[in-house]
Amino acid sequence: MRQRQHRTPSRAKGAPKSKSQNQDQRQQIPKHAPVGHPEIKPKKVGVLLINLGTPDATDYWSMRRYLKEFLSDERVIEANRITWWMILNLIILTKRPFSSGEAYKSIWNNEKDESPLKTISRNQAAKVAKDLELENVVVDWGMRYGNPSTKSRIEALQEQGCDRILLFPLYPQYAAATTATACDKAFDALKEMRWQPSVRIVPPYFENPDYIEALAESIQDHIAEMEWNPEVVIASFHGLPQRYFDAGDPYHCQCAKTTRLLREQLRWSEDRLKLTFQSRFGKEEWLQPYTDKTIEQLAKDGVKSLAVVCPGFSSDCVETLEEIAIEAGDIFKENGGEQFTLIPCLNDSLDSIRVLSAIIKNELRGWID
Repeated sequence: MRQRQHRTPSRAKGAPKSKSQNQDQRQQIPKHAPVGHPEIKPKKVGVLLINLGTPDATDYWSMRRYLKEFLSDERVIEANRITWWMILNLIILTKRPFSSGEAYKSIWNNEKDESPLKTISRNQAAKVAKDLELENVVVDWGMRYGNPSTKSRIEALQEQGCDRILLFPLYPQYAAATTATACDKAFDALKEMRWQPSVRIVPPYFENPDYIEALAESIQDHIAEMEWNPEVVIASFHGLPQRYFDAGDPYHCQCAKTTRLLREQLRWSEDRLKLTFQSRFGKEEWLQPYTDKTIEQLAKDGVKSLAVVCPGFSSDCVETLEEIAIEAGDIFKENGGEQFTLIPCLNDSLDSIRVLSAIIKNELRGWID
């Protein structure tokens, strides 16, 4: 006689889960754990997008806090610490918060009361998470300087059960003052954890074919929307002191290769797409040619139409929206130029999200396969 199989009644479709079922899915206690063993959450993989940073507001004290954290970083300012402390605290931080605050005011997202960098970074994380559609993968974002801090987001990922975290510094070209210090901040947070998650770091993607193609398409699309065609396009990267390069930083070489590959993708000459470096300060020599000086000279030489793209920035920020779109545009027109445009960064565009997602999937191999 055939035995009847006893089955546990399944939950009716649409019926609410019991309290015990919800707890089992959210947290688990090891089967043979001793009494009082902490509950363990289901394991997940975290992805943390890390950008440079942003002040919380444009007022003096908000700017001062942000600038102090930024300019106190030994990766950013490689100088005698005692001498630099005096210069920073007695001179720079008494004056610069005012001028920096005005610069941020000119590009501030007043609707959300935050910087464009924060708005774009949030959007990037949300869109990447939606694009990946990977079960048990949590995408978050944080800043090296300011809020949300890298430490707070690593802790948040761990609290959600992430025992593996992929750190993604959003700098296509590596520099100790950007990529390395972003990782330093993450490691500082890990040092304080009793149970550290395993960590991977996304390498620089300055020569990634998808990134180069996305840059080229963004340039072509922007030009196609205008009523004029720029005689010259400048690829402007954030500068570094020359001595950082002399000490072995690969940043200059990676910027040069990105520009060369971009020229090849566009089929342009060196005269049509020029490499320059912006944002220098102080009296020492920085990587050359300088963006502002190049723009001034082009205008004096008779160039009437100019476009600038900033391939080293994953998101538009004060360095692109204020320093280039406003200041550099004024320099060009004051010296005889007529038509000027900033080509936006990739930001949270469809192409940008595709690039970031493809890189993330590649770096998660073995963790999600």
